[in-house]
Amino acid sequence: MVALERAWNETDSTLDGDSVGLKAVTEADAEVKAEAEALDAYSQIVSSVAERLIPSVASLRVTRTVGGWGSAVGAGSAVAFTPDGFLVTSAHVVAGTDRGTAVFVDAAEREFRVVGRDPLSDLAVVRVDGSVEAATLGDAARLRVGQLVVAIGNPLGFAGTVTAGVVSALGRSLAARDGRTSRLVENVIQTDASLNPGNSGGALADSAGRVVGINTAVAGIGLGLAVPIDRVTQRILASLTHDGRVRRAFLGVVGGTRPLPPRLANELGRARALEVVQLLDGSPAARAGVRPGDLILDLDGHPVEGVGDLQRLLDDTLVGRHIGLRLARNGATVDLGLTPVELADD
Repeated sequence: MVALERAWNETDSTLDGDSVGLKAVTEADAEVKAEAEALDAYSQIVSSVAERLIPSVASLRVTRTVGGWGSAVGAGSAVAFTPDGFLVTSAHVVAGTDRGTAVFVDAAEREFRVVGRDPLSDLAVVRVDGSVEAATLGDAARLRVGQLVVAIGNPLGFAGTVTAGVVSALGRSLAARDGRTSRLVENVIQTDASLNPGNSGGALADSAGRVVGINTAVAGIGLGLAVPIDRVTQRILASLTHDGRVRRAFLGVVGGTRPLPPRLANELGRARALEVVQLLDGSPAARAGVRPGDLILDLDGHPVEGVGDLQRLLDDTLVGRHIGLRLARNGATVDLGLTPVELADD
């Protein structure tokens, strides 16, 4: 009887061991399955965005004259944003030319003409004849760091190339120049999605397939930059589409973001302003009495906390209109009036 009981206990112990082993195997299988499902979900998102956007992204081929001695062929990408043939691209892709060839995913080649370009935002609009499949424009203001993004373009001549990554950073600045005029493109999107020459002008999309940026530059390995699609750039695209150019107001100040003195910061409830470093002779600001060292606090009733704020405010609505300018000078506030003029094309 004792021997029988011992045998039973040994059998029961073996069964318990087998149960533990079976449980461990089951948990491992479940973990592998969960990882596979997560990877599959990621792949499905990228594939869905690609299927939705690839028909709207074209490869651009341009020929431009170089130094009056001959021509050079350039390449880039563009994204259709209206069904009647308007495409957005990077201004530097179509610099020095007014036409070229657009090739869509169906391999059909269409001639395009440059409708307008704005080097100060590195955006341009071109148009092809006939209808196109338009992409949906999103709002980059809703992006968050770490969010999945998909880049679609034609790097190194490979059409319809899709790469994916995340939003690495937001609020970057990118220097842009048009002749003697320089400007910062604000709120640039940084991504680790792989970008290469030829991606410029292509789409950066969110997981819903909405275009939230236009790829513009490769700053390094795993460091791509895109001009955001937001309210400011939507206005730029509208101006380029309808007028072929972007009108901006001009004050004639050169400055940088500076911290406010503590007393003034507490009084205004903000920490920064724009310090005037230099004034251009004969400019509206110089004629109004602005001096180097002044801190610009408000323009036309709107707070100015840095270069980006001033740039956003200097749009076409201020050209030729008398407006107020509030400054901080030697610890006191000073109110001036001035009339901005239109920023000249260089």
